[in-house]
Amino acid sequence: MLNRKKSPRQSRLASLVAVTAVAAMSLTACGGSGNPAGGDSAAGGDATITFIPKQLNNPYTDVVLGGGKKGATEAGFTSSNVVGPLEASASSQVSFINAETQAGTKVIVIAANDPDAVCTALGEARTAGAKIVAFDSDTNPDCRDVFISQVVAKDVALIQTKLISEQIGGSGEIAILSATANATNQNEWIKFMEDELASNPDYKDIKLVAKVYGDDNDTKSFQEAQGLMQAHPNLKGIISPTTVGIAATARYLSTSAYKGKVALTGLGLPNEMRPFVKDGTVKEFALWDPAQLGYVAAFAGEALKAGKITGAAGDTFTAGELGERKVQDGGLVIVGPPTVFNTANIDKYDF
Repeated sequence: MLNRKKSPRQSRLASLVAVTAVAAMSLTACGGSGNPAGGDSAAGGDATITFIPKQLNNPYTDVVLGGGKKGATEAGFTSSNVVGPLEASASSQVSFINAETQAGTKVIVIAANDPDAVCTALGEARTAGAKIVAFDSDTNPDCRDVFISQVVAKDVALIQTKLISEQIGGSGEIAILSATANATNQNEWIKFMEDELASNPDYKDIKLVAKVYGDDNDTKSFQEAQGLMQAHPNLKGIISPTTVGIAATARYLSTSAYKGKVALTGLGLPNEMRPFVKDGTVKEFALWDPAQLGYVAAFAGEALKAGKITGAAGDTFTAGELGERKVQDGGLVIVGPPTVFNTANIDKYDF
């Protein structure tokens, strides 16, 4: 396995996330109502925000949570906590939501592994007075107050479709290696990709032959990439709209006979993808600044808690140094546009 070097910021953040999560999970298992993963007893929970990502120990998630903690501090929360599962399964987040409800946490920020599996638990949290901010991967809209989205979902799909088309010369077989089969964001992007491939004459000679799921697990994603090449010997390109999947696939391709012959693009972290761009395994890929996602989510949580917004279309709030954000139809808040990374600019980024 390639030893991926993290920046000091990422290493410190990963350690903080792991320590916080282990402590929170241990106390939850004991059934104590004073779980520090929830509200601060001195403040009655009013000044505490808790982040529940899809899974812990994910490099992308670590960067998002770093932005979230920074935003929480600037927004005035006295404490911010992280709890969550180690695996991104559909119902794995429910017990953590329930623990936050029992602890009286007033703001829960969640990236849903399944849009519906968490809804009952989130409904109970809202009944108990919690404000719910979905970020990265949405819940059913009825189960939260606002959704903080990285970018316009269709734009994410279109840029990946454009990049793979350019890299395979506009024709040939391609596949998609996604995260979990139920991930809201992944499925929305994939649907837009499929629609674009079917309707845009520029892509009439591109055939999507497979969709597989690595469950945001490095080993499984690596194996799925191997399986794609065995099952589809004429494959010319792979789109992996998940940072875990694209890194695992790049690692596989970089030491295989397919390097330079099978194109790979998708959504990746510059620090993870840098060696694969520089050795020619990957030409271009895309992403946004993940830290901004967590940062805006924290300020949205504060605005909801303080009654500055309700999640209605037209509501506005200030997200610290990122300025004013407007709530769109469906409680949607957009953070910013994606960036394309390649040999010309990848060294300018450190996340």
